[in-house]
Amino acid sequence: MDINQLVRKNVQKLTPYQSARRIGGNGDVWLNANEYPVAPNFQLTEQNLNRYPEAQPEQVINRYAQYAGVTPEQVIVSRGADEAIELLMRAFCEPETDTVLYCPPTYGMYQVSAETLGIKTKTVPTKSNWQLDLDRIKQNLDNVKLIYVCSPNNPTGNLIDQDDIKTLLKLAENRALVIIDEAYIEFSPNSTVVSWLANYPHLVILRTLSKAFALAGLRCGFTLANKPVIDALQKVIAPYPLATPVADIATQALSKDGINTMKLHVTNLNKQKEQLANQLSALEIVEKVYSSEANYLCVKFQSNKPVFSKLWNQGIILRDQSKSIGQDGFVRISIGTQAECEAVITALKAIK
Repeated sequence: MDINQLVRKNVQKLTPYQSARRIGGNGDVWLNANEYPVAPNFQLTEQNLNRYPEAQPEQVINRYAQYAGVTPEQVIVSRGADEAIELLMRAFCEPETDTVLYCPPTYGMYQVSAETLGIKTKTVPTKSNWQLDLDRIKQNLDNVKLIYVCSPNNPTGNLIDQDDIKTLLKLAENRALVIIDEAYIEFSPNSTVVSWLANYPHLVILRTLSKAFALAGLRCGFTLANKPVIDALQKVIAPYPLATPVADIATQALSKDGINTMKLHVTNLNKQKEQLANQLSALEIVEKVYSSEANYLCVKFQSNKPVFSKLWNQGIILRDQSKSIGQDGFVRISIGTQAECEAVITALKAIK
């Protein structure tokens, strides 16, 4: 029996999302997944693993609502923001009829989730400054139900102009949801659009504990939106999305002490980012280090220098972004410890 004959036709054509772990590598310096470089220390306090967890853990919801400045009814928690990306499609898009729009270069899961569910996609590449091309977006809104915008954007690191986001919200009024992916917002907290929820019923915001909270392995994300959107997501989310240990640790991370620790991490990492950017800018093989409001740097190296492969072979694992950006020589470097960043600089200085 050929099992492939039973697989959905659109899934047969899919290429799985090439996550950092799926791509792999062997080495001691891992700066390819935008993780916090040092593991936090938490102890489990809940021991009732014989029972199913809460569908939406009350303490987690309440603490995140307080942290984000919204009401609990404006929050739903999921298995990372990745699940939320897909939940929105499942709740609002008819397969083979509706369309999602996104603006590359950007996070690849918008495309993968849509293709998995059989939902059509439209891409409107950003302009040369990596800002939204609003004129082209306006021309491509037919049948679009969801518009995904990542700010700070992955992999480029830039914030999307807030006036442009407001214009986009006006363009999408009464026709589509605008989803602002704020996975990296803790590194530029004053740039959040969360306060706009009061004025834009079709605004949705994605958040995560994976980056600044140093909990990528926890898989805990949040969707912030007005109640009608949250109610729709409640209809399609799994019965028990958060395991009890996940909710336990998330509750601790969102305590007053946990949030203060996160903010200290952000301060230290931003200083490390500035130092690494200065060191990279001084290297001859570097054409440009782009300004970043996240925990990584997007760097353009001389196209004839095999930077990614040379460092890969030395056990320094970065993320090649040449394909996603559409030009050779682009590499994304997550901000690691001082020792890891120094290892990158030392290896780059040896490339002639």
